[in-house]
Amino acid sequence: MFALASGAGRAAVAVLRLSGPGCGAVLDGLCRRPLPRMASLRRLRHGGLVLDQALVLWFPGPASYTGEDSAEFHLHGGPAVVAAVADALVALGARPAEPGEFTRRAFVHGKLDLTAAEGVADLIEAETEAQRRQALRQLEGGLAGRYQGWAGRLARLLARQETFIEFEDEDLPEGLDAAVAEDAAALRDELAAEIAGAARGEALREGLRIAILGAPNAGKSSLLNALAGREAAIVSPQAGTTRDVVEARVVIAGVPVLLADTAGLRETADAIEAEGVRRARAQGQAAELVLAVFAADAAPDAETLALLETGALAVVNKADLAAPALAGIAVSARTGAGLPALRLALEAAVRARAGLSDVAGLTRPRHRAALADTIAALDALPQAALPELRAEALRAAMRALGRLTGAMSVEAILDLVFSEFCIGK
Repeated sequence: MFALASGAGRAAVAVLRLSGPGCGAVLDGLCRRPLPRMASLRRLRHGGLVLDQALVLWFPGPASYTGEDSAEFHLHGGPAVVAAVADALVALGARPAEPGEFTRRAFVHGKLDLTAAEGVADLIEAETEAQRRQALRQLEGGLAGRYQGWAGRLARLLARQETFIEFEDEDLPEGLDAAVAEDAAALRDELAAEIAGAARGEALREGLRIAILGAPNAGKSSLLNALAGREAAIVSPQAGTTRDVVEARVVIAGVPVLLADTAGLRETADAIEAEGVRRARAQGQAAELVLAVFAADAAPDAETLALLETGALAVVNKADLAAPALAGIAVSARTGAGLPALRLALEAAVRARAGLSDVAGLTRPRHRAALADTIAALDALPQAALPELRAEALRAAMRALGRLTGAMSVEAILDLVFSEFCIGK
């Protein structure tokens, strides 16, 4: 199989990657095979024609990314050159790779576990420094190391439980069976705590949503524009100007954030505005953080005040027009006063919700589901009346945990993981 591993289109250099059992024969069909892992300048020939003068690298398996024989052609990046070499590869028996096939083969040959493979995909998609660090930790085995630690503890618990079953009549340490249940409960609580914080790793990977809610004319659109640094929303003194959700993408504390300006919260007979208010409330329910915006020159409205009881961040806008009537971050979107303090508060809130740390955490719903199934199996342990049933509960927990790193080869999981990859990776 082969694929273009560099960007599509015209460029100075284009990289074609080749991997598979017949890789060496295909390489010999184009040029003289270079020494392993040494870049060599070669003329690529096929059908009596010189296709290009390229740098060629040869990686005999298993010392390659995929764990099988592999090669790379560093070509001149013109589309005609790439097309000619690709046609020659097909003529020599190679085929275009499927999305994620290189990394899938690396997993199959034991070069990567599933979490590291997902780290490769996340590293390619990373838009911010924080996302890059998280993906790199996962690629380098941070998640796998933690999961393997849990799996090792489960394996030891199962071994002790099996010992109790097989040698019940022997002189075993007193309370061995009870100790297994106690240690399993401790592990169960540790996994539950991990799931409780799972949303933070997923939020960093996917990004956060911050909804800007408040009464009409509180200055929500002006605040959005000030935070985004551009005129994303229309600003007007006329109440009800914003009828739909207006979004702007920004980066806060290294985390991608989608700011959503919304229609003013109020009861209205206007059908279009009422739909905008409904969407505004829906945005508030779906967002990880809500900015409850009040106007300093108007009395606080009841619905926006109610948002504070749900953990919304109070922002009092138009502080240049009047003294704020309630506690909150006082700003003026028009003059810029107070915006640095608001940005600091947003950075702190985003860090708390995205779980920025040097410890690898859960990053995907698949991870959370596997841990939840592990916990469910461990929850069955205290209810199991027989030692054999308790052992089976531990085996079920090990199977569920094994799905995290791919220790259990479930084809459906593999398809889900690698379908998200781009061609050539």
